[in-house]
Amino acid sequence: MASATKPRYVDVDNPALAIDCPRCGLRTPRFLEHCRNCGFHLWPSSRVASAAFQAWRDHDPARAAASRFDFELPVDHSPPEVDYEERAHHLGIHIFPSSNFPFVIALGVFGLALALVNFGFMPLWGHIVIGVIGAAIFLTGVIGWVIVEDTRYYPAEAAETGHAGHAHIEESA
Repeated sequence: MASATKPRYVDVDNPALAIDCPRCGLRTPRFLEHCRNCGFHLWPSSRVASAAFQAWRDHDPARAAASRFDFELPVDHSPPEVDYEERAHHLGIHIFPSSNFPFVIALGVFGLALALVNFGFMPLWGHIVIGVIGAAIFLTGVIGWVIVEDTRYYPAEAAETGHAGHAHIEESA
């Protein structure tokens, strides 16, 4: 760094980004060349002010997001990430896994209901065809949701179902 742009002294331990102007007394950003309110010369040049800001910012990693035009350090306003499944497990709440099969079931029920509606232009065999298609879609959704996904998400429970209802009594010798 050239000696002309090198700051002579920067209080890097001071966390403030704004100071009171020595002339007008109003708050102004600390690392600007001039006071925003009255134009008082705070630093010899903009390059020196920028070098001082970089030295101040590099002293603490928490200051990395700061700008020399700010009055305060920026605060992260993003919502905290919460693992709702872990929290529900800790509280003893069972959360069902997400599935698309309820939509398939609803489509099948819609087909069955459509088969029940009496349209004047449709013969009886048309109602039967729509009903069979709706029943097939409905059963596909139920089988997929209850059997396929349930055994995929809960494999241990599916393996233990053969032993359900049997009590094991251990005899001590």
